[in-house]
Amino acid sequence: MQFGIFTVGDVTPDPVNGRTPTEAERIQATVAMAEKAEEVGLDVFATGEHHNPPFVCSSPTTLLGYLAARTNRLVFSTSTTLITTNDPVKIAEDFSVLQHLSGGRVDLMLGRGNTGPVYPWFGEDIRQAVPLTVEKYDLLRRLWREEVVDWEGQFRTPLHGFTLAPRPLDGVPPFVWHGSIRTPEIAELAAFHGDGFFANHIFWPASHTERMVQFYRRRYEHYGHGTAAQAIVGLGGQVFMRRNSQDAVKEFRPYFDVAPVYGHGPSLEEFTDQTPLTVGSPQQVVEKTLAFRDYVGDYQRQLFLVDHAGLPLKTVLEQLDLLGEVVATLRVEMEKDRPADVPNAPTHESLLAAKESSDD
Repeated sequence: MQFGIFTVGDVTPDPVNGRTPTEAERIQATVAMAEKAEEVGLDVFATGEHHNPPFVCSSPTTLLGYLAARTNRLVFSTSTTLITTNDPVKIAEDFSVLQHLSGGRVDLMLGRGNTGPVYPWFGEDIRQAVPLTVEKYDLLRRLWREEVVDWEGQFRTPLHGFTLAPRPLDGVPPFVWHGSIRTPEIAELAAFHGDGFFANHIFWPASHTERMVQFYRRRYEHYGHGTAAQAIVGLGGQVFMRRNSQDAVKEFRPYFDVAPVYGHGPSLEEFTDQTPLTVGSPQQVVEKTLAFRDYVGDYQRQLFLVDHAGLPLKTVLEQLDLLGEVVATLRVEMEKDRPADVPNAPTHESLLAAKESSDD
């Protein structure tokens, strides 16, 4: 199982001291987070994609290519790559290059995003979000798997005799996760292709995530990729920790209360009770994270958000030190009673081995 962190790259004023970091500071802080994630033993670093203030993550592959050159082990991903408003040709090219630069330490999560105005900015119609997703992903898969592509669709100019350059590393496309909070059609798409499904398990109650993941598992089995228990599942989550749980609640409360994504709504206590958000001691994070398996089953990837809502870099790095300790415990506990037929998280190495085995 893989553990890591993701960022949405928000530039948010610190509600405690009133200071807003510059865009340059926020980008450099993201670099520091990724390097720290590798230092403390995490497996994955993922960045979101936004094209509007107050975010700085408009070019994920640029950031991830830079990070790949500064690290040795970390796997890089996205959270998410906007399949609806990006050109599949450009996605295919960018991630093939990133594969070669990183030695295969890359996969990606595709999603529709949650910013409505981005669609017209890139010449698309938000009312066609799901059909755009299906058509563009079909083309992306072909670009990575076929030497010469002839293609016509509804939303893009045709391709005639097109060959992707560079080709995927070792002839193995990056593994694809499909990310969604609330859209069953995306879970269906992931299941149809035998891809991973990532439930961004932050805002909604456990019962909602359970329905989405179990629907994906059933459909994965229906399409003949394996049993429902063998489907590839990832979860998001958010934590804030201090050694003493009361200290964590006291320190995080002002950040929660004004957070762009959930501030000015339910109280911190209500939110932590009803959603996967965990604010407390490392042991509380361990216990709540282990409980995720009770309703999604054994899964392959757990990513945590630790830098949202204006938290200063010093605090974020302290969170990563604690998260390293938490993950060391989770690795042991997650393996207990894990069925032997539940697959590990896909990596370039495992996908290459499967390809070579099928070629024999």
